[in-house]
Amino acid sequence: MGKHGKLLEKVLGGAADAAIRFEELCFLLKHLGFEARIRGSHFIFRKPGIPEKINLQRDGSQAKPYQIKQVRAVILKHGLHIRGVQ
Repeated sequence: MGKHGKLLEKVLGGAADAAIRFEELCFLLKHLGFEARIRGSHFIFRKPGIPEKINLQRDGSQAKPYQIKQVRAVILKHGLHIRGVQ
């Protein structure tokens, strides 16, 4: 399993929400097909066919834990996955 799969497992696992770097989370969302729009400190991710917007902000170099939970909920709700990773 590559780095994308390991990161997806980390996000879906929920045990390390406070230890996920902001850049890693953005990388994962882009790899899942989301497109980013940046407005000031807000990174807004959208994907065709997914009605939810994901709005992220940095907390230093880390992603905010409550935002990790929101990303996890969208991934699970819509059954998003990385090719080759279940």
